[in-house]
Formats: sequence, C-alpha cells, structure tokens
Amino acid sequence: MDLRQRPPKPPVNNSDGSYRFHKDLTSSTTIAPPPPKASDALPLPLYLTNAVFFTLFFSVAYYLLHRWRDKIRYNTPLHVVTITELGAIIALIASFIYLLGFFGIDFVQSFISRASPDAWDLTDSTDADRNFDDHRLVTCSPPPITKLPNPEPIVTESLPEEDEEIVKSVLDGVIPSYSLESRLGDCKRAASIRREALQRVTGRSMEGLPLDGFDYESILGQCCEMPVGYVQIPVGIAGPLLLDGYEYSVPMATTEGCLVASTNRGCKAMYISGGATSTVLKDGMTRAPVVRFASARRASELKFFLENPENFDTLAVVFNRSSRFARLQSVMCTIAGKNAYVRFSCSTGDAMGMNMVSKGVQNVLEYLTDDFPDMDVIGISGNFCSDKKPAAVNWIEGRGKSVVCEAVIRGEIVNKVLKTSVAALVELNMLKNLAGSAVAGSLGGFNAHASNIVSAVFIATGQDPAQNVESSQCITMMEAINDGKDIHISVTMPSIEVGTVGGGTQLASQSACLNLLGVKGASKESPGMNSRRLATIVAGAVLAGELSLMSAIAAGQLVRSHMKYNRSSRDISGATTTTTTT
Repeated sequence: MDLRQRPPKPPVNNSDGSYRFHKDLTSSTTIAPPPPKASDALPLPLYLTNAVFFTLFFSVAYYLLHRWRDKIRYNTPLHVVTITELGAIIALIASFIYLLGFFGIDFVQSFISRASPDAWDLTDSTDADRNFDDHRLVTCSPPPITKLPNPEPIVTESLPEEDEEIVKSVLDGVIPSYSLESRLGDCKRAASIRREALQRVTGRSMEGLPLDGFDYESILGQCCEMPVGYVQIPVGIAGPLLLDGYEYSVPMATTEGCLVASTNRGCKAMYISGGATSTVLKDGMTRAPVVRFASARRASELKFFLENPENFDTLAVVFNRSSRFARLQSVMCTIAGKNAYVRFSCSTGDAMGMNMVSKGVQNVLEYLTDDFPDMDVIGISGNFCSDKKPAAVNWIEGRGKSVVCEAVIRGEIVNKVLKTSVAALVELNMLKNLAGSAVAGSLGGFNAHASNIVSAVFIATGQDPAQNVESSQCITMMEAINDGKDIHISVTMPSIEVGTVGGGTQLASQSACLNLLGVKGASKESPGMNSRRLATIVAGAVLAGELSLMSAIAAGQLVRSHMKYNRSSRDISGATTTTTTT
C-alpha cells in the first residue's frame, strides 16, 4: 500500500438530494465515488451522533469529578470504584476517542498537509485519484466548460528555480495567491509570480500589460489587492484655466479623443473673456446607517431624539472623537416603517472622508445604545448617504463639496473661438440640457457631458472613479446678457467628492498631478482648503467642457471633429474644430 496516496473524498449531500463529487484536476471529467459500504452507514444522523457523544462526555466527566470530591471528603480510597463508576470511566474513554477521531485527526491533518500535501494519504488510488482537491467540488452534472481560444502563444517567463517552485505551489493551491506579498516580503516579486501563475492557469497571455516601472509597495494595503501589473492611461493638459484669479493647468487622464482638446478650447474662450469664478456652497461628507426597532413608534422616538437641537452638541462631541478633522454638521433621519435611516453629515478636512465619517457614525451608534438598547443596527450604510449611486438626496442636499462656477463669455469670443452665436447656445441649452434631460427623466443630468471631465480629472488626481456617479450631477445654465451680446454660463454641482490626502492621491503619478494644481496633500493654512480648491477646479474644467461641446453641437462640428481626432487622419482630414461626445 502506498502511504503517499490520498483517499478519495465521499460525495457531499446537497439540500436538493443531489450529490457533489470531487473533480479530477488533471482532466475535465468528474469521478463518481465508489458505492457506499454497509460500514459507512450511521445509525443516527451525524449531528445527532455528535450531540450524543458530546453530552455523554461532559455528563460522565462531571459525574466522575463529583464522585472524586466525595471520596476525598470521606477519606475513601480513590482506586476503589463501583460498577457505576467503572461504566462512567469506560463511557468517558469511549466518547473521548470518538470526539478525538472525528474532530482532532482532521484538525491535525490540516496543519500537516500545509507542510506536505502528500502526507496522511493512507489508501491506494489511481493516478486520477491523486489529484483530488479538498476545496474543489462540482455538482453531479456540471455544465461543459470550454476554454476560449488563445489567439496568441503564451510567453512564459524564465523564472528562478525558487520562484518556479512558488508558482507551482500557487497553482496547486498550497499557497494562496493573495498571501504572496506577506510570505515573500517583496511586492514586485509577488506580482510577477502571481502574473505567471495566472497566465498558466488561464492559458491566456498577459503580454502588453506592463509589470516593471511601478512601485507596488505604495499600493500594499491601500489601493489594490493581488496586482499583476498596471494600466497606462495617457494624461493630457487642458488650460490654462483662469479661475478665481489663478491659472491652473488641468491634468486629464483619458483614452477618448477630442476630450482634452475640447476642454482646452473652452478654457481658452473663458481666459480671453476674463476667466471664471467659483463658490463652495457646502462641504460635508455623509454616511447613513440603517437601524431597526420592534415598532414604528420606537423608531420615531429615535428620529425625534436625533433631530432635537438640544441633543446635537452631545452627539457632536461623541462623533468628533473619530478624528481631529471630523466635525459633525447635521443629522437627518427618515423613517420607513420600523426602520430608521440616519444621515450624518460632517466636514473632513482635506480627505474625501468616507472612513472618517464612518468612524464617527460608529461612535454615535455605540453611544445611542444606552438610551435605545432595543436598537438593532442593520448596517453602517443604508444607502441614504448615498454613495456611488444616482440619488435625489445628493442632488437636493448635497454631498462632499457643493460648487457653483460661472463665467461671462463675450459675443465676439463666441463667434471667433467657438464658431457659433449666443442665441444658438442659449436655445440649444434650453432644448438639450434642460428640456431634453427632463423628457428623459434625468436625475442630476441636466448637462452635456460633465461626467467626461469629472472622470478624467478624478483618474489623474487619484480620486475614486466610482464616485463620478454623484460627482457628475450637474445643471448647466446659459443666459444671454448685455442685450443679447454676451452669454452668462454656469454649472452647479452639488456633490463633488474629492480629497487631496489618502487613497490614490498618495501614489506617485497622481501626487504629481495634484502638485501641478498646487493642491497636493493637506493644507497648512486651513484644513480642507486644498480639497475645496480641487473641487472648484473640477467645476471650472466642467464649465469649459460644457461651453466647448455645446458650441460644437450648435455649429454642427461634432461629427467632423470626432472623425479627425478619434480616427486616423486618412479617413477625414478636413475637420478643423474640436469637441467631444455627448
């Protein structure tokens, strides 16, 4: 008998009566287990058998300890046992052996198998049986799995012998892929090994995805898990953007042609006309947990307590313990039956602040359990925040930075630079951005393409790209002024969620883009100043992008410019203007 062969695992009984069998990893076939033997059957269901032996073990142990105490008390020799005591000793030993065999052996095997995956294999098996994996179960009739064709041959790297052994361990499941960094202590080496293992297991080449030239230490435990490379996105510069008396060169990371050029044209028109001005209307990040009570009346009592002005100072003290920058601003509670959704809003300094406000909310929830011990906290976020989802509450109440940005563009600039007229822009804005969006039932989408600019600036400066959803909520307004000669244009964006510290802002490339804008890191003059300034820059860039795109549509330049900048010049070479998509 070969002591290094692993016994096949028994089938696992599903709730629907079907069975799951172990899969042979060397082939795509599913191997059925051998028919059950009479000795494999249990007189009772497994959970009842375990319960009986657990009860027996602790009962006889308690009985024997009790008898031992009585013998000591009455000076009875311990070696003198009665028939009852002898039976209890036998029962104790039998139950101990059962429990050790059921739980202990498998526990010990789990440790030994980590050091030697072939250990404790005590039965004969075929070559197919040797490749059973304890953690890969398939259903009785699995659907056929067909690998996608590989159009290119896999380029296998020549790895050192030690790394080759680690790759094989990852493929065999001995070393989890996610633990490579902690095991090796070298993030670059871990990414390289993970990448090679991924190529072998998928049969697909990753040639073209760069690996070298990136600081993998900088993302460990912060930005991205299980890296295998990095994606290159070109960064263009739009500007100078003249905003509030300062000039900014706006970095935009995008793969879309025309976007940077279009925004740049809008910046030029605004610059010649004297620039734009901005105002931060509100600055507060939100988090809204959901809690449940036994009755709606009890949930209403929490609402009245939280929204009572007399309790706000106490709640603020508890909330503000989470950070020296967190300052509670407001608490709003809404009721849905016996469920309460509590929306906390607080300032967060120069950080975007999601973690900061979540910590403060946790502090308040723990404090509230004294007065509301029957409160059941269902989740730290109940979507009344609302994060990374289009929501009317953000459009109305604001989230992050609420900014309005405006500019007056002279009529001659509209004609010469933007190639259109004031009247055409005003009419198009009314019918497209306002009426058209209303017809579509848009939520915060009363603009031409605010999300284009927001996403590009977010990626370049290390913001969370998913928060583009609410950060791009924008209403663009255009009005003819000075007897119709000039145009007043504005964008109102109630929920720009940005930060200049934490997260991706600390990476080298993103940090360089923030430094270009003069908003890198935390403000030494006033906490929160850099993040608010970044929010105004985003709004100013959106204003420039809206102005340019609307002008291109009004002048009928949209298709021609995209054929020039989004395609090879051999297709169409006559386009002379720039814009972007709607």
